[in-house]
Order: sequence, then C-alpha cells, then structure tokens
Amino acid sequence: MENFKVTLDRIEDDIAVLLVRDEEKIKINIPVFLLPLESKEGDILDITIARNVQETEDAKERVSNLLEKLKNKNRD
Repeated sequence: MENFKVTLDRIEDDIAVLLVRDEEKIKINIPVFLLPLESKEGDILDITIARNVQETEDAKERVSNLLEKLKNKNRD
C-alpha cells in the first residue's frame, strides 16, 4: 500500500489538479466528485493506493472465460 500527500492546487471545470507534496512538480488530475466533500484549493489531502489482488484475479478469470466462450463459438 502506498500513501502520500497532495495539495489541491486548483479546480478547472470538473477536474481537480493535485500536486504531489514536497517538490510539487508532479500533477495528478482527477474528477472533482472523487474528492472529499468541502475540499477546497490549498487543502492537503492524503491519497492511498492499494493493489486489489482478489479483484485482479476475478477480472482475469472473467476475461479468460469470455475468451474460452469465443473460441468455442468459432469452432461450431
């Protein structure tokens, strides 16, 4: 799991521009609806990114099943 801080630099239309803290050279653009309510320019936000192994495996299995169905359909 990765946790880091960003500054809410500005909001342009429905996009929030976040600057990764410390050097603030890296920008991240995300839809405003993903921000906590009442977030405003200048706020410091915590961002957490975690890999979801179970959902990844589930998605791979769904795709594999769909591919298998397509292969079998083409054989008929």
